[in-house]
Amino acid sequence: MELKPALEAVLMVVDEPATEGHLAKVLDRTPREIADALRELADEYDRGGRGFELRAVAGGWRYYTRPAYASAVESFVLDGRQARLTQAALETLSVVAYRQPVSRSRVAAVRGVNCDGVLRTLLQRGLVEEAGTEPETGAILYRTTNYFLERMGLRGLDELPELAPFLPEAEAIEAETQEAVPSFDPDAPDPDSEDADDKTEL
Repeated sequence: MELKPALEAVLMVVDEPATEGHLAKVLDRTPREIADALRELADEYDRGGRGFELRAVAGGWRYYTRPAYASAVESFVLDGRQARLTQAALETLSVVAYRQPVSRSRVAAVRGVNCDGVLRTLLQRGLVEEAGTEPETGAILYRTTNYFLERMGLRGLDELPELAPFLPEAEAIEAETQEAVPSFDPDAPDPDSEDADDKTEL
């Protein structure tokens, strides 16, 4: 069995990025052979100007639409509709991504509002997941998922943009946000509900 066509056949049916180790086991080849073949395929698609590309994302490999043709796919699949998250959800997701693992109370402290409803939405969409509990308080901790990395086109969290050039020292931000956190009733309606009108595309 030729390696490259076999890789193409397998990668056409995966629903999440496939790791080099898993592909090596399935195709009975060494991880080095798999890695070399994947990179050669990716280069061939780039040189050929294909409408798709083979990309290394979230620790594995998967086919993706080439960005130049994303609008054509969106038109076909979504028929004009776009999956969106509210601005509040995007802000909450950003806090989790940069502070993980992080508790709900810490997310609320950074944003200054109750984030329970938004976190539930992010959990339901598979963008965040529970990551154990905080030893001191027993609070549930949250972190981003591999699906988050996949949607953002990142190989790992180390590829998140650096915040330092755009923000004051992290300690100063935390001190300010802790002091400015308003009191809120956990049972009160969530102002960051997904019913909010102001929606921003993920």
